[in-house]
Amino acid sequence: MHFPMHPLDRYFSEHPISGGDISLIGAEAHHLIHVMRGKVGTRLIVFDGRGGEWLAEISRVERGRAELTILGHQAVEREVPFVLTVASPLPKGDRQKWLVEKLVELGVTRFVPIRTARSVTQPVDSAIARLGRIVIESSKQCGRNRLMEIAHPEDWHDWVRRTQGFSARLVAHPIDRGGTPGFNATDLRSLGILRVESVVVAVGPEGGFTEEEIAAATTAGWVQVDLGPRILRVETAAMVMATLAINYFRGLEPTEQGASRVTT
Repeated sequence: MHFPMHPLDRYFSEHPISGGDISLIGAEAHHLIHVMRGKVGTRLIVFDGRGGEWLAEISRVERGRAELTILGHQAVEREVPFVLTVASPLPKGDRQKWLVEKLVELGVTRFVPIRTARSVTQPVDSAIARLGRIVIESSKQCGRNRLMEIAHPEDWHDWVRRTQGFSARLVAHPIDRGGTPGFNATDLRSLGILRVESVVVAVGPEGGFTEEEIAAATTAGWVQVDLGPRILRVETAAMVMATLAINYFRGLEPTEQGASRVTT
């Protein structure tokens, strides 16, 4: 089956899709039925966050539920060719939404909320749950068919110890010109990495990492990256680090995507 050339509205299924008929319920059904005025015969794209997307048609509308008939599958992926993890404290308020939304758009694989000595916001369960919904909405908008994972919050020192298996580990922190080793953002090629499976980048809270936290990271093999003389907000620094990683490492020889998932 050929998918339509013009874009169709995208919806997320909480249950795996394998063909046949599926049901949309909850927020997705409400949006389709009451906001977009979907009716029997309306066609749409549905995805389940596990890869690929399906062309579907509304076969029945009930209160709070839309029954869909699956018409075809398209194995399209819009992912970065390696596993990209971003670790960052949560910023304040609505900036959390902006951070997650933009990381999804960039193609980040996993976001890890971290706790540091200077964190101003604690990653409580209710906040993490809200971020999960933002991931879905952002994926619908940008066309991703795999959901960015919102990982369980980690203390910085624990996270540093658990990331030994990554191909590259980069932490945003001003370089001490007096002798602390590190890289300017334009010098990443000096890392000498030729093959990449997984990359993790980290940024600190509004007050920055403590020297003790940076020492723990560099001792464990993390590389400092200096983002310049201006002070960036948490979400801005996370965006810059993710973009730097994508722009440099996607040009290297990738490994089999299915084998490149790193469990931490």
